[in-house]
Amino acid sequence: MPAWHKRGDGGPGIAANLVIAAMIAAGFALTLYVFYPGVMNFDARYVYSYIAPHTYGDWQSPVMTVLWGLIDPIAPGSASMFLLIATVYWLSFAVLALAVARKSVWLGMLLPLLAITPPAFALLGMIWRDVLFAAIWLAAAALTYAAAECSNRARLPAQGVALCLLGLGVLLRPNALPAAPLLAAFIFWPTRFAWKRTALLYVPAALAMFGLVQVVYYGMLRATHDHPLHSILVYDLAGISHFSGENQFPVTWTPEQNTQLIGPCYQPIEWDGYWTHDCIFVMQRLEHDKIFGTPKLTDAWWHAVIRHPVAYAQHRLALMWNFLTADNRVMFTRDIEHPGRTVMGDKPAFMAFKAVHDALLPTPVFRAGTWLLVCIAICAFGWRRRETTEGAFALGVCGSAVFYVMTYLPFGVASDYRYAYWAALAGLTGAVVVFAPRTITTPERAPAPPPRTA
Repeated sequence: MPAWHKRGDGGPGIAANLVIAAMIAAGFALTLYVFYPGVMNFDARYVYSYIAPHTYGDWQSPVMTVLWGLIDPIAPGSASMFLLIATVYWLSFAVLALAVARKSVWLGMLLPLLAITPPAFALLGMIWRDVLFAAIWLAAAALTYAAAECSNRARLPAQGVALCLLGLGVLLRPNALPAAPLLAAFIFWPTRFAWKRTALLYVPAALAMFGLVQVVYYGMLRATHDHPLHSILVYDLAGISHFSGENQFPVTWTPEQNTQLIGPCYQPIEWDGYWTHDCIFVMQRLEHDKIFGTPKLTDAWWHAVIRHPVAYAQHRLALMWNFLTADNRVMFTRDIEHPGRTVMGDKPAFMAFKAVHDALLPTPVFRAGTWLLVCIAICAFGWRRRETTEGAFALGVCGSAVFYVMTYLPFGVASDYRYAYWAALAGLTGAVVVFAPRTITTPERAPAPPPRTA
């Protein structure tokens, strides 16, 4: 091995670490060059609009609004959140790359290269909570891995910070709650994965995360109840109506509206058509009759699911199949201030990358199903190495990504690639870490009794 990348104890040399640091710095600079000041989409503008009045709703994450308000003076508008996302993202890859380089310099150097591949890089300039969430969970995993084999003095504070980042991710994306316990298991026990203690941790960890959301959203921030879960009920009732051929909503439509509801209104792509597009009459009626956000809509949902379980399954599977396999939206390139224009259309670097994005969009690179399968494969490979830090990382990170993607089967109302972004980051990093030279740990054993004396 060339001496430039190797210390006397086998770890990476100073030159190797400097090369990795330079690669990370170059990646961060490239991110700024291509995407600065970030792309403000409709969701982001909605979140940002709540900063000034200091009023919060739970349709989007109120925690993201608070966080954005804290950093906004640095660079008002999209730039502040963009800089936060990019910084967390590249620091996460830096920590993980330097940690992996202690065992394999070449694998350590591979990570910054993977960070600029289109499936990961394409969303870095998009101001979505999904992107911030994925970067924060990657930071939690990277910090845990880097400190896994250190002394308690170094490891325990790192685990504490990682747990805070885990909780912050759930506050940004509450549907990550079913996935959080697997990542929590890796944070608690980073050197060895044991399925029994992970199973015992699952319910208490999930309940703790649920409690955290309730306390922060409605206790500390006093967020108003905008009933985001009822968007799922509306979409499910629409889907069951379509597949059963019968109206399932607790209202009576005109003949023309009923024909639309049963037929062309339904698309297994997203629910927005009932709210802002061609079939807006659905939400207008539900809000006018004060049904949305009330038990009456919940009762109608239960009644529809019980009466038409096959239609419900058809609807949910159709959406999930589309989410996993279809040519869905990746980058948001629409200028919301000037409809019809491409955002940053006068920026050559952005347009050059958009051309790459457009060329790859029809390929498996931007399919949610691709990254779900990658994560499942890494978990299968990592299971054989579960007695190691590398196996624990693979199972905790990629396992949580599998659970996270699968939450969209019962809860999804749209099929953008961003909803699988955590799986893409988990798959890219897990595929490297799981092949790093392994450090085997053995279960703790009680000390042997002293020999008997005559």
